[in-house]
Amino acid sequence: MKLALVSIAVRTKSERFDTLTSDYAGRVEAYAPIEIMVFKTSESFFDSLDRQKSRMGTMLVLLDPRGKQLSSADLAGWIGKKRDEGQQHLVFAIGPADGWSDAERARANLLLSLGPMTLPHELARVVLSEQIYRAFTILSGHPYHTGH
Repeated sequence: MKLALVSIAVRTKSERFDTLTSDYAGRVEAYAPIEIMVFKTSESFFDSLDRQKSRMGTMLVLLDPRGKQLSSADLAGWIGKKRDEGQQHLVFAIGPADGWSDAERARANLLLSLGPMTLPHELARVVLSEQIYRAFTILSGHPYHTGH
């Protein structure tokens, strides 16, 4: 299974956040290939998604305040289930500052919320990349999740 971590933002504002995101993404690579991508607009993101030849094998997860809130263990279970079902590509996308449109939300296979608080894009990327890494460590029985 391949992963993509997408954010819709004009630019990243802090190299420190980029470093943290890259660190967690590097850790995820031990379990699955992951690509970090930034698009300036949601339109350019969806155009790119539509052009992918493997679209049929792509599952889209949009981060949205109205989305489902999952515990780390539940996210791990969901990712593990998709992996075991043979899902080829999971795309996690953090939306634009004004949020996803209703039409964009309708395209998602899952709406996921990191919680009711508003986070800067850069911090949301760090949190999401860490949670994806944590999910894979839970699935593999690695002690990271339990703090050992």
